[in-house]
Amino acid sequence: MDPLIAEIKTLIIESLNLEEITPDDIDADAPLFVDGLGLDSIDALELGVALQKKYGLSFAADSEETRRHFASVSALAAFVGSHRTK
Repeated sequence: MDPLIAEIKTLIIESLNLEEITPDDIDADAPLFVDGLGLDSIDALELGVALQKKYGLSFAADSEETRRHFASVSALAAFVGSHRTK
């Protein structure tokens, strides 16, 4: 598993207190919201804050581009890998 994907899976679990889920339970290519992991808008906000703190990233709310970055763990990893400042 790509180390950044593993790190983001762990960040998702820790920042959203998903105590019953392990990194191996998260399909890196599955949707994060509604289907797949089943996250909601509050989870998106919390995850955005966690990504900002850990990687120095910022996201525009209500941006189609932001929705694409949050589509899956793989999409987040691609964005983090190319835009991180930390």
